[in-house]
Amino acid sequence: MIGVGGITHKHYPETKGLKVSGGQTVKKGTILTRQGDKWKSGLNVGGKDSLYALCAGTVYFTTRRGTYKTTKKYTVINIKS
Repeated sequence: MIGVGGITHKHYPETKGLKVSGGQTVKKGTILTRQGDKWKSGLNVGGKDSLYALCAGTVYFTTRRGTYKTTKKYTVINIKS
């Protein structure tokens, strides 16, 4: 049941996740992801939990392995200005 006057993230999981796609042009300050640990900030991208654009440009993705004995791969989000 949804509480009166508010939205719970339990019922709205679509607010989380990736907000842009590769090759898309973004402005400075655009939110790229929300609440995800699959993505890491790269070139011209700031933030830890929610990533955002530090400058205007085109979005592109690369992959990177985790550090210290992990086999986990991360997707790094970059912006080419």
